[in-house]
Amino acid sequence: MTPDQLLTFAAVAEHGSISRAALALHLSQPAVSGQLRLLQESFGEPLYRRAGRGIVLTEAGQQLAVLSRQFHHIWDRSRRLRLALANLEHGRLALGASTTPASYVLPHLLASFRREHPGLNIELVSGNTSDICRQLDQFDLAFIEGPLPTDLAPDVGVQPWHHDELVVIVPRNHPLARHQPQGKLDLQRLAEWPLVLREPGSGVRQQVLQALQEAGVRPSIALELAGVEGVKEGVRAGLGVGFVSAMSMQRPDADLVSLYVGQPRPLDRHLNILIPHVEVASRAARRFLATCLDSTAYNASFAAHPAPAAPSSVR
Repeated sequence: MTPDQLLTFAAVAEHGSISRAALALHLSQPAVSGQLRLLQESFGEPLYRRAGRGIVLTEAGQQLAVLSRQFHHIWDRSRRLRLALANLEHGRLALGASTTPASYVLPHLLASFRREHPGLNIELVSGNTSDICRQLDQFDLAFIEGPLPTDLAPDVGVQPWHHDELVVIVPRNHPLARHQPQGKLDLQRLAEWPLVLREPGSGVRQQVLQALQEAGVRPSIALELAGVEGVKEGVRAGLGVGFVSAMSMQRPDADLVSLYVGQPRPLDRHLNILIPHVEVASRAARRFLATCLDSTAYNASFAAHPAPAAPSSVR
């Protein structure tokens, strides 16, 4: 017994005729008769008998007709689901993102993608880099900042994405704010100022502390706050000097000034996209990944700031 034999029997039972079933299935009558013969042989007893130009089901055939109709219904629903998924009319796209991409890059891309695929259920979970990496198996795609984790599973794909740079933020009346806008701040100058830092697990925090250590600066941490906006408010309140992504300071801020770091080196970095189980990524995940990589912002960013040598697509 095969699925094709059951679908053929369902059509014969519905139409009461081999010839009409053949027309409905776009098959020849001998092909339909052959399917019925094989099905009947597998059951070992008659399922129908001929009556004039049609057929009449036996008792066993009537029982099988009920099941074959149910199978045909499930088969048809499965076929329609396959087509819907192929066209992204249905389905789920689960995304995880650390604070910078979740707040300043993804919203516009997601708005455009949702307009193109309104039937998709899109979920975005935001957290710091460590949180997102711990939950990686729950996502179709994950967008992270900072260094790549060293313990990624072998089947996780890695795609370099946006260029980013960390900046120092201070109140407009802060002594460091007198530093000329086109100049580059030396990290050594921060030794005398307390810092407002992101919480442990943040990619920004990790990169800042590493840079300060390389510069020989022993930081005095005044406050640790979750999220970019928390750091901004802490700096705005006069609690210390902060570090945030330059993306978060693209809009003018009446209270804060951004200072770029030049010594010992700029605090630049690249955001990366992680693809869990890359070989079996869903169609929705592949389509949104292509959207992210094809975006004007992505292309312009990498034209101005070439990425470092890309890691293997699967780590």
